[in-house]
Amino acid sequence: SFEVHAGEIFAIAGVAGNGQVEIADAIAGMLKTTSGSIYLNDIDITHRSIRERNHNKMAYIPEDRHNTGLVMDFSVEDNSILKYYNDYCIKNGFFIDRKSTRALAKALINQYDIRCSQDVDTIARSMSGGNQQKVIIAREIEMPSSLMIFVQPTRGLDVGAIENIRKQIIEQRDLGKAILLISLELDEIMDIADTIAVIYNGKIQKQAPAKELTTNEVGEFMMGVHGKGVATNE
Repeated sequence: SFEVHAGEIFAIAGVAGNGQVEIADAIAGMLKTTSGSIYLNDIDITHRSIRERNHNKMAYIPEDRHNTGLVMDFSVEDNSILKYYNDYCIKNGFFIDRKSTRALAKALINQYDIRCSQDVDTIARSMSGGNQQKVIIAREIEMPSSLMIFVQPTRGLDVGAIENIRKQIIEQRDLGKAILLISLELDEIMDIADTIAVIYNGKIQKQAPAKELTTNEVGEFMMGVHGKGVATNE
């Protein structure tokens, strides 16, 4: 059990395969839960659809940008509106208002420095991994969300892109959003997390403010060295 508060980066640290990605997918609605409850802003969303979770102000940056975050054969424009296509501001009756969607995509390209050779018409598959990730993060950040879930947000990116994404996560925290960060990069967690929960074999072994933990301590919990007791946040 754990809580993520507004204005907090709550990070789950762990070796790959210990259940942290499944936690994120369950919260986001990608996996069905078999027990327990999930609350967002005091609303029980345990059995709500993904669309309902989006409307309840949840943003999700998934681990797999190719199969979950983007439609690879769609343009930057179409990927930018994947969560907005039913929004009145980009619809004209039963049809998509392409003038509005192009304007939205252009704004995201400029604001997030997305490098794309054919502007809004660039196909996602033709872009670098860093710029693909920028499209996802731009779309999710611009959603009216109170909770943002980042799963492996800097995986496979160059140093410049990593630094930029970490800066954006901190900025969202400073704007008062609740941030759930799941990363295999221990340095990333130690650098930007406010609270750290360490997971091992599907259970949270330790949860504490980041300033009270050292890198070695977190690493030991990740390896199950202190795995006899399970600390939970009631």
